[in-house]
Amino acid sequence: MTLKKLSIYIFSLLILFVSCKTSKEKTEATLNQDKNQKPMNVLFIAIDDLRPELNIYGAKHVKSPNIDKLANESLVFNRAYCNVPVCGASRASLLTSILPTKTRFIDYRAKAQEDVPNAKTLSSIFKEAGYTSISNGKIFHYNKDVQEASWSENPWMPKGGHRVSYDPATNEVIMKSGNGRVYEAPEVEDSVYPDYKIAQKTIKDLRRFKKSGEPFFMACGFFRPHMPFYAPKKYWDLYDRDSIEIADNRHLPENAPKSLRGSGEFKSYSFGDYKPNTEAFHKMMRHGYYACVSYVDQLVGEVLSELETLGLAENTIVVIWGDHGWHLGEHEFWGKHNTLHNALQVPLIVKVPGKSAGKQTEALVESVDIYPTLCDLANLKVPDYIMGKSFTSVIGNPKESFRENAYARFKKADAIVTDNYTYSLFENGEEMLYNRKLDPAENKNVVADVKYKKVLQDMRNALRVKQQQAASYK
Repeated sequence: MTLKKLSIYIFSLLILFVSCKTSKEKTEATLNQDKNQKPMNVLFIAIDDLRPELNIYGAKHVKSPNIDKLANESLVFNRAYCNVPVCGASRASLLTSILPTKTRFIDYRAKAQEDVPNAKTLSSIFKEAGYTSISNGKIFHYNKDVQEASWSENPWMPKGGHRVSYDPATNEVIMKSGNGRVYEAPEVEDSVYPDYKIAQKTIKDLRRFKKSGEPFFMACGFFRPHMPFYAPKKYWDLYDRDSIEIADNRHLPENAPKSLRGSGEFKSYSFGDYKPNTEAFHKMMRHGYYACVSYVDQLVGEVLSELETLGLAENTIVVIWGDHGWHLGEHEFWGKHNTLHNALQVPLIVKVPGKSAGKQTEALVESVDIYPTLCDLANLKVPDYIMGKSFTSVIGNPKESFRENAYARFKKADAIVTDNYTYSLFENGEEMLYNRKLDPAENKNVVADVKYKKVLQDMRNALRVKQQQAASYK
């Protein structure tokens, strides 16, 4: 070897040594930084039957100032979808990040401990990592579902559930279901209803965690605006019923298949002096829904205000999620329980301190994606069988695309949602295809239109892929 070549060789080794040393120092510094950094807490707020009928989503008629305030500090997802449009199954699916099938996560009675007995729940991942995991109110539909593995303490639920009433007239007519009237607006304090107690229990726990300094995964689940529409009168008074606009498509979609149905849950309540399918009934039902949204918004605001007051907000990820969509009289449907867009789209607001505050994203996400995302943000490893994907990259860059489609299933129908279309396939072979770019209200089923032959085939193929993915968990 010549002297020149030897010099070059030695110089190269020197550069390599310095480079490795610098890289090692950076790695050690990063590790030390991670060790010294406080774990990110999580406040997960689930709101039953809340569709994206909020001011932040363009519903300017809805009074939701506290959720709107959080949204201005968060990333708002405009295209988030549940995987099952019914509460029990939707929650079990999200909390395990496993998709529904014909035999799994079917209806409100779904239990994770029965349908996926070997799956780790989202809260159990945090619990195993040393967090104190707490469940207040309605998180799992059955709060004892996977109780021991999921929570550090027994799940807490106020007495009476969501049907507690305070107007004597409510129970003048009791239906076979045991339910009374679907609405009431008594002049009472916020504190008389169970949701207030859920908020106060959560506030109490936040104060405890502030004092102890322990990291927490706090799940807080509110009942309203789930029926019955019971809220203090002052929230009803926020709205002028005569000014409330009702759905302008109170008819089935053109070419709707016979299998398309609406929820019958509302029929389990007495309607008092109102008759279904009338304008007065529609206005009353919307009025009740909006009043309940505003009531819950106040309670959410109280929880978030305490989080700020305690100085915990700067180190806490906050999520507001609706467990499924809801029909407010569109197609003469009330509730969820089908695969139309109104039953599938959910509100999703994610606050990560210092990330994408006040921004919105059109990225398509599914409820099962929340599990891996929260784990990713907390640097926790997820099981390899989960079916959701972390959307942390979207939190960093809201303009980034994420999924090509979202999947949902309800009983005998599977559905795929893309940027422009919603497609459903019923077990009897009936299909629905809606061009939501041209027909956002889904008033015309175009599945038989030859112009959509290519789109229809693409949707069928996409659905087949998702069904195979859902079936992959054993």
